[in-house]
Amino acid sequence: GRAKSRRGWSMIHRGLIGLGFAFLPRTSYQQTRQLTTMAATKGLIFRQLFEKTSSTYTYLLADEKTREGILIDPVVETAERDAALCKDLGVKLTYAVNTHCHADHVTGTGKLKDLIPGCKSAISTASGAKADEKFDHGKVFTIGSHKLAVRATPGHTDGCVTFVLNDGEACFTGDAVLIRGCGRTDFQAGNSEMLYDKVHEEIFSLPESCVLYPAHDYKGHTSSTVGEEKTLNPRLTKTKAEFVEIMANLGLPYPAQIDRALPLNMVCGIQD
Repeated sequence: GRAKSRRGWSMIHRGLIGLGFAFLPRTSYQQTRQLTTMAATKGLIFRQLFEKTSSTYTYLLADEKTREGILIDPVVETAERDAALCKDLGVKLTYAVNTHCHADHVTGTGKLKDLIPGCKSAISTASGAKADEKFDHGKVFTIGSHKLAVRATPGHTDGCVTFVLNDGEACFTGDAVLIRGCGRTDFQAGNSEMLYDKVHEEIFSLPESCVLYPAHDYKGHTSSTVGEEKTLNPRLTKTKAEFVEIMANLGLPYPAQIDRALPLNMVCGIQD
C-alpha cells in the first residue's frame, strides 16, 4: 500500500512539474520558513498592532513570567486600545518608547502615562524631544529575560533608532527601513547619505534571518527580514550615489499631519 502510494504521488509530482509547477526541496522549504516568519521567542508575549489613518505599527513585547512590557511607537488615537490589551494580558507596561520623533501621527506615550500608572516615556537624546528618559546608542532595555538594544540609525530624522531584540531575533526599524523602501529624508534634519550608511552598518549587519518590523506599511505587508531587504529593497541595494539620487527625486507630498504632530511629539504628545 505504501509503495503504491509513493509511486502514485511520484507520477502526480512529475505531471505537475510538466505543467510548470515548482516544488521546493524539504530543506529549502524549511530555510524559507525561517527567513519569512518570526520564530516564536520562548517566554515572549508579542503583539503587532495597527493604526489605520497613518498606517502605523505599534509593537507590544512582554516577558511571560515577569509580565514586564514595553510598547514601541504607540499612537494617541489607539492608546486606550493598547492600555486595554496590557490589562487583558496582565502586562505591566514599564516603558512606551518611540523609534523617532514622528511627523505623521501624534505619539501615544503621554496618554499611556495617564492610563497606566508607572509607565515611563522614552526617546533618543538626539531627537531633541521631551520624555521621562532619554537614551543613546548602546542602551539596553530589559524586559524580564529579554533584551532590547538600541542602535542609532539616523538619516530619516537625526534622532532615529532601531531596537534589536535578543541580539538579532528581530529588529524594529522605525522609518529607517520599510518593507522594500525607507523613510524620506527631506525634512527633520534628514540626510540620505547618513541613512544609507547607518542602515548598512547597524541593520544590514544583523543576521539575515532577523525579522524586520517597520513603523509603517502602506501595502498590507507586516514584516520582512534583514536578508530580504539586503537583496530586494529597491533603494537600499543601490550604490550610495544612486540612493542619494533616488531620494532627491521622490517628489513626495508634504506630510498631512506634520503641522499638528511634530509640535506635540516634541513634548511627548501632550500639550501642557
